[in-house]
Amino acid sequence: MATDIKVPTLGESVTSATVARWLKKPGEKVALDEPLVELETDKVTVEVNAPAAGTLGEIAAAEGAEVEVGALLGTLADDAPALTPARPAVPRPVEVERPSANPRAGVNPPPSPPGPVARPATPPSDRAPPPLPAAVRLMAESGVAKAQLGEGSGKDGRITKGDVIDFLAKPAAAPAAAASPKAPRALEEGEERVKMTRLRRTIAARLKEAQNTAAMLTTFNEVDMSAAMAMRSDYRDAFEKKHAGVRLGFMSFFARACVAALKEFPEVNAEIDGDEIVYRHFVHMGIAVGGANGLVVPVIRNVDRMGFAQIEKAIADFGRRARSGQLKLEELTGGTFSITNGGVYGSLMSTPILNPPQSGILGMHKIQERPVAIDGRVEIRPMMYVAMSYDHRIVDGREAVSFLVRVKEGVEDPRRMLLEL
Repeated sequence: MATDIKVPTLGESVTSATVARWLKKPGEKVALDEPLVELETDKVTVEVNAPAAGTLGEIAAAEGAEVEVGALLGTLADDAPALTPARPAVPRPVEVERPSANPRAGVNPPPSPPGPVARPATPPSDRAPPPLPAAVRLMAESGVAKAQLGEGSGKDGRITKGDVIDFLAKPAAAPAAAASPKAPRALEEGEERVKMTRLRRTIAARLKEAQNTAAMLTTFNEVDMSAAMAMRSDYRDAFEKKHAGVRLGFMSFFARACVAALKEFPEVNAEIDGDEIVYRHFVHMGIAVGGANGLVVPVIRNVDRMGFAQIEKAIADFGRRARSGQLKLEELTGGTFSITNGGVYGSLMSTPILNPPQSGILGMHKIQERPVAIDGRVEIRPMMYVAMSYDHRIVDGREAVSFLVRVKEGVEDPRRMLLEL
């Protein structure tokens, strides 16, 4: 008896995937729960395991194919020959359904059905609640009609100011959209064309979305790493011994400093939802790490309740599983603030891009010895430039600059974090 191999549920808001590669070939024996095929989603690569032991038959979805949740990938059976009669059985139900639709088609000619279908088209617009006052003002200023916007994102479908802003932003992207269908240019000698992976396409779309949606600005500062480096040097061995091999890095210093600053400036930990601001009384911190297929941002949940050791352990685990492609979908969603560390690649300065719908992201960079003025003397200190990108729609410049100063103060004097100052 054949067993279908289907696309499993892929997680919240993920409805499709791309078949990355088959790990087994038709005719090969397969054990129960043995990995069969890898699916690439917008966020991670997911392995589909065998639902039963048997022999892999004909593959229904080849590598590179786009598949929906629940779609057929292939079949399993005790022996491959038993699978051949199973294939014709798939289209037959579809063919049987077509004749059954013909009697319904006979009902369509009478004039009564078109009438009821056409009538509901007008009442919904009449019953739709009026746009919010801020949206009405912006619509009047920009000459946008209510009919152009359709249903709004506010409660009961009300049009919000954000809906109008989104609509006004679309025409700017229209020329690029119109130019995209043109035929690809001819390749020159030495060039190679490779299709973007699903993950890379999603990263590109989300980063562009952040630039188009948020009023994004970046503020900079520099941190004297002397105290943090001295503390790490003094307690590194004892820390690793105490916490079963967990190494003390600098990321936990910045994570704890950000938690303290987020409590003082909650706007940085909030997000815009329509014409409302959603404040959080917790911190789910995204940590950007380089994975096998590109940059991913796994989320440490409730990092505000964690100590240095728990944070370092979580970051090390994420990094290890990101490189092997073993992160879970639920670990990549729900972040309220993010940290990215370009310093591990040697970056001295950068302007990090927001991870929507978050309102802030901290960029760490390379530690470099530089001459600085200390109490009227020039000293050589290990310095790090830090950058804070923020959404100016919700975070004002004063809050953003003050937030970054609090992070600087926390890292430069770790005792402040331990004493919650």
